Amino acid sequence: MGKIVIFDTTLRDGEQAPGASLNIREKLEIARQLAALGVDVIEGGFPFTSKGDFEAVKAVSEEVKDVTIAALARVRKEDIDAALQALESASSPRLHLFVATSDIHLEHQLRKSRAEVLEMTSGAVKYAKRRLPDVEFSAMDASRTDIAFLKEVVKTAIDAGATTINIPDTVGYALPGPFSEVIRELVSDVPAIDDVIVSVHCHNDLGLAVANSLAAIQAGARQAECTINGIGERAGNAALEEIVMALNTRRDHFGHTCNIVTNRLLATSRLVSSLTGIYVQRNKAVVGENAFAHEAGIHQDGILKERITYEIMKPEDVGFAKSELVLGKHSGRHAFRERISELGYELSDDELEHAFKQFKLLSDRKKEIFDADIEAIIEAETSRVPQLFELVSVQTFSGTNSIPTATVVIKTSDGELKEDAATGDGPVDAIYRSIDRITQAPGVLSDYRIRAVTHGKDALGEVSVEVESGDLRVRGRAASTDILEASALAYLHAVNKFLARRRLNADGASK
Repeated sequence: MGKIVIFDTTLRDGEQAPGASLNIREKLEIARQLAALGVDVIEGGFPFTSKGDFEAVKAVSEEVKDVTIAALARVRKEDIDAALQALESASSPRLHLFVATSDIHLEHQLRKSRAEVLEMTSGAVKYAKRRLPDVEFSAMDASRTDIAFLKEVVKTAIDAGATTINIPDTVGYALPGPFSEVIRELVSDVPAIDDVIVSVHCHNDLGLAVANSLAAIQAGARQAECTINGIGERAGNAALEEIVMALNTRRDHFGHTCNIVTNRLLATSRLVSSLTGIYVQRNKAVVGENAFAHEAGIHQDGILKERITYEIMKPEDVGFAKSELVLGKHSGRHAFRERISELGYELSDDELEHAFKQFKLLSDRKKEIFDADIEAIIEAETSRVPQLFELVSVQTFSGTNSIPTATVVIKTSDGELKEDAATGDGPVDAIYRSIDRITQAPGVLSDYRIRAVTHGKDALGEVSVEVESGDLRVRGRAASTDILEASALAYLHAVNKFLARRRLNADGASK
């Protein structure tokens, strides 16, 4: 297998993402993590542009060893001198020179002729080469450069001593097919190109940065320039983690490998996200929160039977502890049963079926189901009593200048619907009075407690009540995202318990 050089430009191009400004301490922290990750080249910054970039490249060069440190420079003597000074302490320094080559840039920005660009390229690369053996040259906006002129520029840079030739898709204009043809033509037509490493640097304006990078590798490129989480100018760069895992997962197709320690990818992603303030979307490939999460019942069933049915990578290989079966409205019984088992509960088939129904009802009302939600359902299930009365609906009306009123509909064990309404000191009191009128089993509320079972705006609230009637004292408990509904359910739970116990006592007395 061939080796692909991973050139990370998170500290240079990545920091150019709007809002992603890093201080020297933060850059050092990321650089150390990148070295541990196994990247081959770390581009520390653009020293001539600012004192901060100069000091950052200098600090990274001094502290991070056993990895090549690159500094960016235009094809100008002043830029090159600043970069060389910043790289003085690097154990393996690289100068990265660039110049625009497309007619669009030559006319509107650089305002130079093609001949002048060739002269600038030759002079700058020779000047850099006399001071440093490792010189990379980039033809900026190469994907929009006339191919004949691009070949001429590349040949000029190689003749002047460049050791790496980078072909950037600077504005994310390229498509995988045409871009791979550009690389193939350069590899086949430019003399002495076999003596250098061909590199690509792709931007993501059309969402094709990774696809273009991989297409270029297939066509002969041997270095990929990328960033952690794909951050960078505008829509960003090719994402390092996606390129690396594509190479690893599809070795049968690419036939290449790299030095990246893949189980450090997640930690590196989260570090960069934390320090830059640019957060990774949940569905981001490889390192997103949902990358190894499954909610659909069919997928969960397949994963539980055999992981490879729905996962092409192992979560452990990129740094996740394991796959996650997310319980929600699309989940099936298999995943629900598995989660109950993981939580340490054992339910009978009937209890499981009833708990699953309650779970489905809850998942229609909550975006995310937590383990505490499941435990609340199970605890309610295991303490379930015969449903002499079942809540159908509850509606309340209350306000600062109004009398709290509740209307409750209850279904009896024989299927009859009963409805009544009452007023009270508050909506909960009005609900309980309505229930008393329907059930004809009034008791004294001796305790009422409420707590949030989970977190968030749609948190599950649990209500626990204690009801006394004569010499009997029973507790009822229920949970719901609607606390008034939970209050009604908890009180009915206590009423059902009370009536069931009274019936049991009566049966015992008659015997």
